[in-house]
Parts: sequence; C-alpha cells; structure tokens
Amino acid sequence: MSRILSIDYGKRRTGLAVTDPLQIIAGGLATVDTASLFDFLADYVKREQVERVVIGEPRQPNGQPSENLPRVMAFVNRWRKVYPAIPIELYDERFTSVLAHQAMLEGGLKKQARRNKALVDEISATIILQNYMEHRRHAANMP
Repeated sequence: MSRILSIDYGKRRTGLAVTDPLQIIAGGLATVDTASLFDFLADYVKREQVERVVIGEPRQPNGQPSENLPRVMAFVNRWRKVYPAIPIELYDERFTSVLAHQAMLEGGLKKQARRNKALVDEISATIILQNYMEHRRHAANMP
C-alpha cells in the first residue's frame, strides 16, 4: 500500500503528517515554510508512494469560509495540475489547533514547547489525518 499525506496549510508555515504504508497510524512528518511547500512535497512524492493528499479545509466555527480558504484552493488547483494521478481532498479542519494545544497539554509539554507554532501545525496535520482515517473507516463499515 501507499501513504496518505495530510496538509495543515498556513500562510507562513504548513504542517504535514503521513500514514504508515499500511495506513493504520497517522504521524507527524514536518512543518515547512509555505513558500517552499511545493518543492518539499515534490521531493517527498519522489521518495514515497502517496495514494492521496488530504488538506485541511479552513472554515470558521459557523461553517463560513475562513480568510485562508482562497490560498488553500490555489494550492489544491496547482496540485491537481501537477499531480493529477494523486487525488487531493479537502477535509474540515475546524478546531484542530485547539485539539493540538489540548494534546500538548495532556502530553505534559512545558509552556515553552506549547508556544512552538511549528509543532502545533504538525500536530494539527496529524489530527486532520487521524480524523480523516476514522471517518473513512466508519463510512466503510456503514451498511
């Protein structure tokens, strides 16, 4: 099998997460400067088999698009042109940053580590991917 890659796209930094090749576990991959994201991913998909990409769809709590959605859609459109064989899907990312901070607290990270925005982005990408995988498993088990 191949991996699923998750993107928590940000204006300055982007968090990335991937599954293991059997698509059982989601884990953080990296946080990269958004300006170099496409180059980083081009290198990654040369080295690893990626079945699909899941990118966080930025929405406000009321469901309205956030200010980052146009940037995300521009990235999605570019991806589809350059990598038409690797599908990219939008997946609701609401509250992932809150969940990432909560996970950091529960994990016992010190206050200084919790201020590391790059770590928050990577954890957010992991949460997006884990939620996506759980949603797929649930949908597959529905009659």
